[in-house]
Amino acid sequence: MGDVRPGVDVEGHHITDGETTDGDTSGRPGWHTLKANAVAEACGSSVHGLDDDEAAQRHHDHGPNELEGEPPTPMWRTMVHQFTDPLVVVLLVAAVVTLLKRDYTDTIVIAAVVTLNATIGFTQQRRAEQSVRSLATLVSPTARVLRSGHEREVPSVEVVVGDVVLLESGARVPADIRLAHTTSLAIDESLLTGESVPVDKRIDTVAADAPLAERTNMAWAGSVVTTGRGRGLVVDIAADTELGAVADSIRTGVSPITPLQQRMKRLAMLIGATVGVSAVAAFGLGLAIGEDPGDMFSFAVALAVMAIPEGLPVVVTITLALGVHRMTERNALIRQLPAVETLGSTTVIGTDKTGTLTENRMTVEVLWDGTRSWEPNGADTADAAADRATVLHRLLAAGVLANEAEAYLVDGRLHTEGDPTEAALLVAADAAGAEPEQLRDDNPVTAEIPFESDRGWSAAVAQVDGASVLFVKGAPERVVAMCSSLASHDTGNSTHSDSTHSDSSDLDHDAVLAQAGDLAAQGLRVLAFAERRLDPGHDPTHAPDEPRGLALLGFSAMLDPPRPGVADAIAACRRAGIRTVMVTGDHAVTALAIARRLGITNDHDDDAVLTGNDIDALDDDGLREATRTVAVIARAAPEHKLRVVKALQANGDVVAMTGDGVNDAPALKAADIGVAMGRDGTDVARDAADMVLADDNYVTIAGAVEEGRAAFDNVRKVTFFLLASGVAGIVALLGGLVLGWPLLMVPAQILWLNLVTKGLQDVALAFEPPEPGLLDRAPRRRNEGVMSPLLWERTALVAIVMAAGTPVQFNWVLDATGSLTAARTAALTTMVVFQAYFLITVRSETRPALATPPMTNPFLFVAAIGGLAINVVAMYLPPTQAVLQIEPLSAMVWVRTAVIATSILVAVEGHKLVRNRWGYRNSTGS
Repeated sequence: MGDVRPGVDVEGHHITDGETTDGDTSGRPGWHTLKANAVAEACGSSVHGLDDDEAAQRHHDHGPNELEGEPPTPMWRTMVHQFTDPLVVVLLVAAVVTLLKRDYTDTIVIAAVVTLNATIGFTQQRRAEQSVRSLATLVSPTARVLRSGHEREVPSVEVVVGDVVLLESGARVPADIRLAHTTSLAIDESLLTGESVPVDKRIDTVAADAPLAERTNMAWAGSVVTTGRGRGLVVDIAADTELGAVADSIRTGVSPITPLQQRMKRLAMLIGATVGVSAVAAFGLGLAIGEDPGDMFSFAVALAVMAIPEGLPVVVTITLALGVHRMTERNALIRQLPAVETLGSTTVIGTDKTGTLTENRMTVEVLWDGTRSWEPNGADTADAAADRATVLHRLLAAGVLANEAEAYLVDGRLHTEGDPTEAALLVAADAAGAEPEQLRDDNPVTAEIPFESDRGWSAAVAQVDGASVLFVKGAPERVVAMCSSLASHDTGNSTHSDSTHSDSSDLDHDAVLAQAGDLAAQGLRVLAFAERRLDPGHDPTHAPDEPRGLALLGFSAMLDPPRPGVADAIAACRRAGIRTVMVTGDHAVTALAIARRLGITNDHDDDAVLTGNDIDALDDDGLREATRTVAVIARAAPEHKLRVVKALQANGDVVAMTGDGVNDAPALKAADIGVAMGRDGTDVARDAADMVLADDNYVTIAGAVEEGRAAFDNVRKVTFFLLASGVAGIVALLGGLVLGWPLLMVPAQILWLNLVTKGLQDVALAFEPPEPGLLDRAPRRRNEGVMSPLLWERTALVAIVMAAGTPVQFNWVLDATGSLTAARTAALTTMVVFQAYFLITVRSETRPALATPPMTNPFLFVAAIGGLAINVVAMYLPPTQAVLQIEPLSAMVWVRTAVIATSILVAVEGHKLVRNRWGYRNSTGS
């Protein structure tokens, strides 16, 4: 039903199928630009609704009013996808080769690694389809419609285009509706638009280019009626609604490859190529010096197994899982493991305002009584408000009495129900000491005029000290126009009459409106209040339709306040090199005011704002340029948020997007990491996100960033340790072949070396605690590799030192004893001790080894000592002596081994010292 149906536009021109009214460039019908009768004609209906037969036919032709998800991806396809990673492919090849060689132990180990990795990936992927299913729960189960001239309650899935739907307070809107009649109707659209204040609805046509939040004659599927009543024609159902468009964005959106996945993919390809070349080279060199082809094949396979960091996928998983655990303790719940590291790479946080940076509740910030400003919680406010003669007391009373919200105490705390703006007035009065329920008991209301958006004000008649007093509240320009004086301290009565103005002064309309304008310019929502004592003969059950001669009591100025601690968290993120961009559906002035309070932008930067209309006017290149410096994006629809995320990513930024509403879900999915609110957020947002904040606190993000950086640090340490050790082994063994020496180690010894030096040590590195100053570093660039240039340089150094020391020890023992078994045992043991010492230096990329106490990671200490101990024990056990072809070493060989292995400590720690003094900065790696 998404095409434009035949009808007439607001000018009376005929509209043919497929056309929209002028100015609507979205490709969707411009229902908000048409008058209600034109909409009815275009939908083939009337203001009296459809008859039962027509409704049934339309339901049959166009299907139910529900959001349908895509068929789930077959489980077999999801599983197969887990085995397409290059590193996994290399491991599978190694598993096949070891199986053919009947090295079943190695086959089992490699298969276990691959299976664990595939299981985790499979589980994560199966969760992804939950997002669209959650959207379906936002459609109401029943709806009230007019059918055949009678009011009916029908299941919402049976609502069709052309139905006339009746709305009332508390109802969830079942479809997209063009309103035809409203009575004090206000609808909460924050899930779709991000605007915290319910939108007052009217039936007048709206400009074609009005953003979603300003199409006030429309009611959107999934939104909730907060006050009033209304009726209108259904113009779109199911997938054709704005809610359906959000569902489609989630369904068709592609989650980006995380920075860690990109880095690991590049690294896996490099490892695969290097290992393949090394194995072939080893086989060829062996044949060239006359070694047996069968032995050399075994040697090449063993060399490949040693060089492949088969434990890396498991250790990365463990490292990220530990990061998940630590983040959970800080109220950040991770749904996707790679999101742990992505947080550490984040360069821009695009954050929703309502409910994320703010508390999602209106709060009175300032009360202005014509002479001065008061804070509801101010130290002197309660004393002034306690005096019934003060203007402040009467202003608070007006806010309570001309008010349809309710307030009540639960366990000593004030709870409110009703419109958030009116509820804020009750809370402000209570904070100032003017208890709302007591005010209403002392001054009973006998007549009311409810708020209408067209009218712009509401009123109540209350009995105050035996007299009927009219209280009016509303838009400043409307209320001030009704006033002839400015209220002042009441010297005798609590209010003034038409003929007695002893408690009022002349009113400068321009001056007070300028005061209201100043408050509004600060992003505050301003309401004006006025009063008038009615004549004694006035009917107390009737409020004047057009009040005049009022005394202005003053203004209240309110906003949705920032969450405590958010400003500090934003400052911490800035120190970490992370820019915060507010992306909200709210007005630009309000958004900019909050941004300035939180330090997202400064007080003098008025060019830091883009609106949804501004974005529409920019092409992709223009938006990319604009997002380099923008701090606030206001009046943003879901498609704008998506474009902003993609523009930032195109600039090379790693983008985290936070949000809590349905309108945030597409951007959450498209971002490098989506961050949803767990307590007040929607299921849709949580399901689309990678991380959920259990306490809905932006402050938690700063802690999560630190844990993300710590997790990547540990991934980098593990990778460096495994690669440097593997490269050293390859260089040493190939070097011996180039020199024409006998094999430095037999295949069994190579596999044993792989086991005792990497079996537990790499896992232990995953438990390294965070290093100091993680949030003082700049974020890693998107194209920076797992291994930094510094670590590649250090890898070469490690390979040279180990590849030189191991053959030297081999040759010395062979010359001294003439025993090839003793020489190979010495070479094996030298490499084991080398890697135990090397492990100590890996704990920090820049800090000296002695600066990190050993017992801050006892697991690593035990793993290092344990590897050495197991190797020593194996030398004295006959079974391992026979299998590994090793024998005990003399004391002199042990001394030489310890001295030679110490060279790795000198080399690596010296490299740290030199590079630190040169002020080395990491750049793009591989």
